[in-house]
Amino acid sequence: MRNPPTLLSLTIDSTIKNFPSLSDISFLPEHILLELLLRTLKAGKLNERILNLFVSTGKEEILSAIEVLNIKHILHPILPTRCSGRF
Repeated sequence: MRNPPTLLSLTIDSTIKNFPSLSDISFLPEHILLELLLRTLKAGKLNERILNLFVSTGKEEILSAIEVLNIKHILHPILPTRCSGRF
């Protein structure tokens, strides 16, 4: 017989599904943030906004995990919206 999922596992799954409604995750403990990051990667849900949520926590373990996994921010060039003719 298979064991039922833990409450933590169900919570992480729910958080991954509802990431668009979150604005801050820095209050979560590091071990939960790390599990959340790994499960987000596994689900293929990591985008720039979610990555910024993890980076903004400022927690060393999360920042080092992002570095070890070689996850980089994508820098989008900012193009001028109009040209004044002067360069």
